[in-house]
Amino acid sequence: MPSQCLPGSVENALIASQRRATCVIFSGSTLNRGVMIHDSQTRFSIKGQPIYHFVGTSTFSEYTVVHAGCVAKVNPAAPLDKICVLSCGICTGLGATINVAKPKPGSSVAIFGLGAVGLAAAEGARISGASRIIGVDLVSSRFEEAKKFGVNEFVNPKDHDKPVQEVIAAMTNGGVDRAVECTGSIQAMISAFECVHDGWGVAVLVGVPNKDDAFKTHPVNFLNERTLKGTFYGNYKPRTDLPSVVEKYMNGELDLEKFITHTVPFSEINKAFDYMLKGESIRCIIRMGE
Repeated sequence: MPSQCLPGSVENALIASQRRATCVIFSGSTLNRGVMIHDSQTRFSIKGQPIYHFVGTSTFSEYTVVHAGCVAKVNPAAPLDKICVLSCGICTGLGATINVAKPKPGSSVAIFGLGAVGLAAAEGARISGASRIIGVDLVSSRFEEAKKFGVNEFVNPKDHDKPVQEVIAAMTNGGVDRAVECTGSIQAMISAFECVHDGWGVAVLVGVPNKDDAFKTHPVNFLNERTLKGTFYGNYKPRTDLPSVVEKYMNGELDLEKFITHTVPFSEINKAFDYMLKGESIRCIIRMGE
């Protein structure tokens, strides 16, 4: 999971100021090097060759070594085979809605992309009390599954001969109160921003676009008091906030079981990738001991 600076570190000033959810020393470039931060070495090897740490965690091993900033202490009664899904995807979507978009009870929310992250964003809208949760996806069959997460309306852009933001604006008398984009498609990002209501609408970008993409919209959309935001890991601070998310599950406020569609032993890990690539799973649990 993304890392949080330890108390007392220089970089922790940004965390303490509430202006940043993740530590600057654990930037993407640092984690992607595959080595430990302090000595630039790996902790694992095989036949003399280093085994690099995937995103600083190496979670496909039975035992691992991580920086203390990557560890969060949670309720020991929480089942690990359930709360393990509270990693990038679920917390990112959930937090994008709850922590960043912050829809009010009775409001309308459009969710672009109904994969795992989008469904988690929809779950956040449901928990927040949104009355209209509009799912937007190019695959119409996803709507049925999305209903379990609070989505009560569905739009497939391919079914319309005008931009989807115009479709949503017509459905909602001018636009939704909040929109959360979870696809990485630059066009979906633009549509999410342009479908929120003038004056108070907020769009949150979650997906990671192509490095060469450019976000283009008319400046008047900002002058009309629409707000555009981005988020990393749903603005959760893992060490301090993840325990509270676990408690949401433990007290029944957050249902994690519906995110878990498959379970496979480690010996069949390639099946998990097949499920993901074919779009057949939301989250697949790998049993390491089998």
